[in-house]
Amino acid sequence: MVAVEKDRMPLLGHLQELRKRLLISFLSICVGGIACWFLYDVILELLLEPYCQIRDDSDPERIFGSGCELLVTDPLEPFSVRLTVAGYGGVILSIPMLLWQAWRFIAPGLLSKEKKWAIPFVLSGLLLFVTGSLLAYWSIPRALDFLVEIGGPDLVSVFSPAKYIGFVIKMVVAFGIGFEFPLFLIFLQLLGVLTPTALRKSRRYAIVGIVALVAVLTPSGDPFTLLILSIPMLLFYEIAILVGSLRNRRLQTKA
Repeated sequence: MVAVEKDRMPLLGHLQELRKRLLISFLSICVGGIACWFLYDVILELLLEPYCQIRDDSDPERIFGSGCELLVTDPLEPFSVRLTVAGYGGVILSIPMLLWQAWRFIAPGLLSKEKKWAIPFVLSGLLLFVTGSLLAYWSIPRALDFLVEIGGPDLVSVFSPAKYIGFVIKMVVAFGIGFEFPLFLIFLQLLGVLTPTALRKSRRYAIVGIVALVAVLTPSGDPFTLLILSIPMLLFYEIAILVGSLRNRRLQTKA
């Protein structure tokens, strides 16, 4: 009985550590969500900018209304939109903390020198997320223009706040998460779940899988958005293979 208890302790400790990291991550999201709740007006203007841009560039008869206003059809919609902005905003603002907690969770299983990568890991993850989000923000007007035009001249677009804000936020989050792809693959290699050799052998399947995943993640579904996110993720796949190969080579040299 004593031996069994000793064998179970590492697993229990691992689960307790995971619970601790998840709790801290949840609290950081809540704090970020509260901040975004009070910054709602500023964030809303930022989210409306792509819509205002296509209003200025498109045929005024193709989009309902005379300005950048959105049409509310449900009394509860403004409240739900504010909750959506606060919720997703909290996740976005807490990205550095989420990355830090992920690193703290895997750090005990790393080599002593690899544990020094904590700050580069968090900074690179933050930089990748911000880069992906900015790329999404840049591509949103083009995606909206495609979606408005694809229906033909007899359709007039009327955007509601919930649908439009949800579209923009999901695009930003999808691109941000997509740009975390290399960190995810490197993370799995550090845990020993994947190897560079396995990634090389699965390259053809990965290409198909990445394109399919991007098609699911991006709400617009237009070819431009599909291309603009798929290409970086394919490049990230190759970068993850390179990083894993260099790590294995260094470990073999030390052995």
